[in-house]
Amino acid sequence: MFDHIPSSRPQTPLLDSVDYPSDLRLLSQEQLPELAAQLREYLLYCVGKTGGHFGAGLGVVELTIALHYVFNTPDDRLVWDVGHQSYPHKILTGRRERMLSIRQAGGLAAFNSRAESEYDTFGVGHSSTSISAALGMMISAQKQNSARKVVAIIGDGAMTAGMAFEALNHAGELDNDLLVILNDNNMSISRNVGGLSSYFARMWASKPYNFLRSGSKKVLSALPPAWKAAHRAEEYMKGMVSPATIFEELGFNYFGLIDGHDVEGLVEILDNIKDLKGPRLLHIVTRKGKGYRPAEADPYGMHALNKMASASEQQEVDHDQAPSYSKVFGGWLCDMGAHDEKLMAITPAMGEGSGMRQFEADFPDRFFDVAIAEQHAVTLAAGMACEGLKPVVAIYSTFLQRAYDQLIHDVALQNLDVLFAIDRAGLVGEDGPTHAGSFDLSYLRCIPNMVIMTPSDENETRLMLSTGFHYKGPAAVRYPRGKATGCKLETNLETLEIGKGRVLKSGSKVALLVFGTLLKAAREVAESAGYTLIDMRFVKPLDETLVRELAANHTLLVTIEENSIKGGAGSGVNELLAQYAVNTPVLNLGLPDTFLEHGKVSSLHADCGLDSSGIKAAISRFMESHQAH
Repeated sequence: MFDHIPSSRPQTPLLDSVDYPSDLRLLSQEQLPELAAQLREYLLYCVGKTGGHFGAGLGVVELTIALHYVFNTPDDRLVWDVGHQSYPHKILTGRRERMLSIRQAGGLAAFNSRAESEYDTFGVGHSSTSISAALGMMISAQKQNSARKVVAIIGDGAMTAGMAFEALNHAGELDNDLLVILNDNNMSISRNVGGLSSYFARMWASKPYNFLRSGSKKVLSALPPAWKAAHRAEEYMKGMVSPATIFEELGFNYFGLIDGHDVEGLVEILDNIKDLKGPRLLHIVTRKGKGYRPAEADPYGMHALNKMASASEQQEVDHDQAPSYSKVFGGWLCDMGAHDEKLMAITPAMGEGSGMRQFEADFPDRFFDVAIAEQHAVTLAAGMACEGLKPVVAIYSTFLQRAYDQLIHDVALQNLDVLFAIDRAGLVGEDGPTHAGSFDLSYLRCIPNMVIMTPSDENETRLMLSTGFHYKGPAAVRYPRGKATGCKLETNLETLEIGKGRVLKSGSKVALLVFGTLLKAAREVAESAGYTLIDMRFVKPLDETLVRELAANHTLLVTIEENSIKGGAGSGVNELLAQYAVNTPVLNLGLPDTFLEHGKVSSLHADCGLDSSGIKAAISRFMESHQAH
């Protein structure tokens, strides 16, 4: 058990001998507990240096070792759900010495990536996809007459999503040889591991038992009364000691509960069940943050870890008193909740990240964490709105994509009063393309009845949240991850006039139309070049009067947004000018038509030309090009 994160690389001679799983399989089973201890310590050291998800990874150290020990990876396929727990997997699959590059530009990805390693069989970042993907791989193996094994590893949190059960239902119907491992690390499904249940789980997984079990089906099937009696006895025995019923009813052969930190026991049971026929589900229990005392005590708060900052970096952090946008939202939520008892707060398992814990404490009967079920979250809000409540759905931009059908049909089509507080809009940095909020303006802008707002600072965020809350219909406020600007934060609950931008600086020739928090960089350009600066505030409805006036009085309009250029806010300006046959040139600046890899947000902004120097250079190139023509 560790109380502190190692500041220097620990001595891990056994781990250092394992470059790939083929090396791991040369070890004796008796060596595996020591390997697990060294792997856990090395993982702590690496994440301390780089930051990142680590609680889930600490919990699956033994499982990761056992899987690569028993299965012939990469020929056998391991499909990890979400990828939060994939760091031990990366360490054992040829990437140990590159772990200090994780989440950095040009380094290892934060999650599993097919482009990074042949051992990463499926790219992940969003939850509850593993069983569907693994089932597809299993069907492919059958079509190719391949004997390779396929294993899906899914946590109890990810199992709360409907997609996981859709896949379980289909897998049970197909009756192929898929193995699903349910990693229960929060006791949200099961009781504690007990000696009796562990004993029966091992018995059910034993080869003699399964030989007799499958043999009895063949023999007794000709004698219906005897077969029914044997089947009832088996179900009664399992029902006494195992939460197997739902999985058995879906067509899976259930094995559990198993101690997920007993690496030798895991090897034994995996070796026993890997060649069994039909869909199987192995239910293990682990402890999130296993082996690191602070993470075991606070598995939610230590789901991820910031890197250990140097003295100069820590001093810089200490001096930055600006709140995060999530904290600004959380403060507004509490203030508006105290003002209006009809406010209901909904989140799909993002309560901590979205800054909602204080609201949960203050108004527990008005807080709804629906688990990883984005579709349900949106339609739940729609149902509340139908009956006069005022739901606020706090959701990350990248996760709202998963509820797009519900957003259109259940909210917008019925013009219901639902406010979407969209966190992590724009680039998110080290988590990479799976978590970037690059597309929300594009996919929201085409939906009728929507009001879409892009605050430029934390005070604007509060104003727009209040505006959206009181708007009669669906509204969205999108704001980025991380620290706000540090501006003065008003505590009132005032609203804005819908669809009106604001002129921050009057200039000549070029007008910069800014949607969101890139305003700071645009301001530097406007002040140095004498350009007009506009905080557009609203993507939909656009301030048509203001845009047409700017087009009439300037030789170039420049739209700036942290969203895909394709279909984004700038496209809305283009469409408006085309509608009125206005020929003023428009330069659209935003995210390029590609998936942007992980790195620091400031560096990514520079790479995309969205810092002040990039904006200035793009304007110069555009003007030179048009003068040449």
